[in-house]
Amino acid sequence: MRKVTILLAVGVAFLAGCAVNPVTGKRQLMTVSTASEIQMGQQNYAPMRQSQGGDYDIDPVLTQYVQGIGSRLAAQSEVALPYEFVVLNNSVPNAWALPGGKIAINRGLLTELESEAELAAVLGHEVVHAAARHTASQISRGMLLQGLVLATAVASSDSDYGNLAVGGAGLAAQLVSMKYGREAELESDFYGMQYMSKAGYDPRGAVSLQETFVRLSDGRRTDWLSGLFASHPPSQERVNANIATAAALPAGGKTGEPEFQRAMQKTRAAKAAYDAYDEGRKALSEKNLDEALTLSNKALDLFPDEAHFHALRGDIRLVADKYDMAVTNYSRALERRNGFFYYHLQRGLAKKELGQTDGAVIDLENSIKLLPTAPAHYALGGIAQQRGNIPDAIKHYKAIAGAGGEYGAAATTALVRLELPSNPSAYVLRRCDPDADGDLVVSVKNDTAVQITGVQFVVQYADAAGRQQQVRHNVRGQIPPGQIASVNTGLGPYTAGSNCPVTVVAAQVDE
Repeated sequence: MRKVTILLAVGVAFLAGCAVNPVTGKRQLMTVSTASEIQMGQQNYAPMRQSQGGDYDIDPVLTQYVQGIGSRLAAQSEVALPYEFVVLNNSVPNAWALPGGKIAINRGLLTELESEAELAAVLGHEVVHAAARHTASQISRGMLLQGLVLATAVASSDSDYGNLAVGGAGLAAQLVSMKYGREAELESDFYGMQYMSKAGYDPRGAVSLQETFVRLSDGRRTDWLSGLFASHPPSQERVNANIATAAALPAGGKTGEPEFQRAMQKTRAAKAAYDAYDEGRKALSEKNLDEALTLSNKALDLFPDEAHFHALRGDIRLVADKYDMAVTNYSRALERRNGFFYYHLQRGLAKKELGQTDGAVIDLENSIKLLPTAPAHYALGGIAQQRGNIPDAIKHYKAIAGAGGEYGAAATTALVRLELPSNPSAYVLRRCDPDADGDLVVSVKNDTAVQITGVQFVVQYADAAGRQQQVRHNVRGQIPPGQIASVNTGLGPYTAGSNCPVTVVAAQVDE
């Protein structure tokens, strides 16, 4: 009877977490509400765009063109979401959809397409991901399986900006890097083609698009493998399915090659400049500063209005410790595009190196408003510490401590140095056990990444007359990171598993 009751309870819980897929009409596991999805998209759209190179504002006509096509396709879904479409200034061929209908396509993918119908296939596919709640479904499955528990400072490519993000901005990147399953991809292809056909496009554009993807995938192009193919894996199965879907839809429809080529004219003309820029970023990541500078100059000669190109030159100067020249280059980038976090961040770091702390703080704080990053928080923590503003330093270090990477480790160490003397129990763990005679043995563990010394603890106990007494004990010597030291207090009797009457009251970093 108990087994039946448990199974029934599980079944009820499963049904309570089910919802009807608004696109397919099928029931699916869903523990995320539509309102939560919309909020998730609204909160993460701006930081995600920042972390992926920022908006492609050089060619507003192209953005308007993409938005118009996206809106026509979204209208066919009959799922009421606050859809938005944006072109990102990123050379990696990619497109993504956040929950709630927030969709982006990279400049690097647009330059690989040949027609409006192929663009409609990309956008229609992403519309289905949002309308069919694919990301929310993945989150729901993850929540169930987990028990409902919800690098460097210089970018080597436009997609590496996201690696600098921390907190909610860092988590947002996970939403668009989730790899969709086979069923979700086939579903998005199928219904995306329905939307294409209803909007007047030739659905065969989705066939030619997938054929191109498969060919590029077979060629193992690195930029494609790190971009679209990472979350949208192509396959011959998808090509075949699209051929079958197109055959079942009304023949004909708009392909829109001339319109697409007109819309892409300015961006295609600038492609050689962006190619030089991408090669320059790669050379910089490989520490080939002379080559990187030559390529950045080439990009600027071809297209001097692109702020990214000035920032690349600034990064080269920064790595070469030419901080005053770096500030000049970042300022030129900001003159052309003031709303991108990276230029503020890098100029702030350069100013910090020059001792221009007031200006550095302004730039670093401006960068955090646009996208919170580990380098910005760490630099601000260091400046606050130098100024004696310990609470502010602790705030910035805590924002990135434990986040991993160089900055997370450095912030954790800095935090230990600041807080250990005043809050030792937060970093030194204690445990109580009886020895063979029943006397209390206290073990303390160094739960930090640095060697500590001067550890003291207090044992509170009641004497034979029932009076509360305290005894202070010293732990001799140093305790390396993660290691344990034990002291036999000689107090007893102590019963295993009873309350541990010990408080760590002192410790310091072993300088």
